[in-house]
Order: sequence, then structure tokens, then C-alpha cells
Amino acid sequence: MNSTVSPYQRFGEVRLLNTKFHKLTVNELIEYIVEAAQWNQKTVVAHTNVRGMNFACSLPWYRRFINQANLVFCDGFGVILGAKLNGYDLCSCHRMTCPDYIESLAQACERQGVSLFLLAGKPGVTDQAIAKLKTVAPNLKIEGHHGYFSKVGAENDAVIEQINRFQPDVLYIGFGMPLQERWIVDNYDRVDTRVFLPLGACLDFYTGTVYRGPRWLTDMGFEWLTRLVTKPGQLWQRYILGNPLFFSRVLAEALKRRLGMKK
Repeated sequence: MNSTVSPYQRFGEVRLLNTKFHKLTVNELIEYIVEAAQWNQKTVVAHTNVRGMNFACSLPWYRRFINQANLVFCDGFGVILGAKLNGYDLCSCHRMTCPDYIESLAQACERQGVSLFLLAGKPGVTDQAIAKLKTVAPNLKIEGHHGYFSKVGAENDAVIEQINRFQPDVLYIGFGMPLQERWIVDNYDRVDTRVFLPLGACLDFYTGTVYRGPRWLTDMGFEWLTRLVTKPGQLWQRYILGNPLFFSRVLAEALKRRLGMKK
């Protein structure tokens, strides 16, 4: 992946569990994406949360993907808390989740003439998202394709051909972690886009296909609790096991850092 365009001069870098992310706000994120969409090179804008940090600890290729990405934003209060426990000065403004800002991103793309391709969701979800985005950004150049296709072979080739015909400035990929990141790694050189933007289940939440929970709960960082209650059989391992695993690793890192400082 191309890492020549660095945001390090603009945004502070946080290192947690040997995995990076950047200290920025949602407005800075949108500004960076729209800028990168006008550069004559490829840029990867990744994100991390508790699940992503756990993947980075167990999958070397995934950690490489995050650490080589041009920009990494935080999409989880757990990661903010973990970084604060390790001495970083962060607040809730440095955490952002896609359904909350996708319309602002679409409007920024419309203003700058930046095109957007949505590659995510079950059949029909992308069409719903496009129709909804068109109500707030009617002149946005946008196309899409659902995410339920074989990620190898002829079906994958056909999807890449459709993307390349459109030549999007920004390609949003929403297959969920770590499948979306693996797809970018495997197809990086084949896809004609300027910005790769893996954003998970954003369109499902944005269109209401999946319930996020009440706003007061999501604003406090407990969106995961709603998801656990609504899909316990599917998500219990991610949250009941994954969250304690993450914080045990963070606390071990914080303890190691403090003991090192005392020497």
C-alpha cells in the first residue's frame, strides 16, 4: 500500500498495543478524505475499535494493514479509554462512527465534485443508502454494489470491473472486519480508486436495516450493548470475551509502561 502521503504533521499519532491510530475529529476526517480523493495516488483511510485491536494482536497481516494505512481514525470508546489509560490525552471528540457522519461526507464530496462508490450490505441496502444520500446531496456522483459476492474468482472480477468503469474517487467497503481489510490487501493494485475507505456495517445502521439503539446510549459508547442484546448468539464472543481480552491487554501494557518509567 502507498504510504507516501502522511497525516502525521497534521494529526497526532497514538500507539496502543503496537497498533496506531490518529488523534483527529470528524470534521478533520471528512476534510482529509475529500482532499485525498483529489490526489493522484491511492490512499487508505482505515479505522480501529476494540475488535480491530484484538484482530491486530492475533493477525500479523491485519496489524500491518492498519500500521501501513495513511490515516487511521478511532471508532470506539473502548479504544479511547485504553489510550487514556496509557497516558494519551484524548476525549470523546476523537471517536467517530460512520452512520453519524456519512451524510456530511456525502455533502462534502458533492461540493468538491468527488465521486463515491458504496460496496457493502445485503442486496438492496446499498440502493436504499444511495437514495437516502441523494436527498441531502442530490448532485453527488454515486454508484454502488452489494457486498454479498464471492471475494475471489469471476464474481469478484465482475465487481472490480464495475468499480473501475465508474472510477470512484472514494470507494467505501463494508464487509465487516477483517474481511474488508483482507479484500483491500488482495485487490489494492486492481481497483481504480483514489481512497479506500473500509467502514464495516455503516450502511446497515444508516438505512435502519440493523438497529443501533437509542441515541443517548450510542453517544455514551454503549452501542455494543444494544447489538449484544439484539443478536446475542451471533455477537456474544465479540463482546463478552473480546472486551475483557482487550482491556486485559491494555492494562498489561499500561503496567509495563509505568514499571519502565520507574526504572
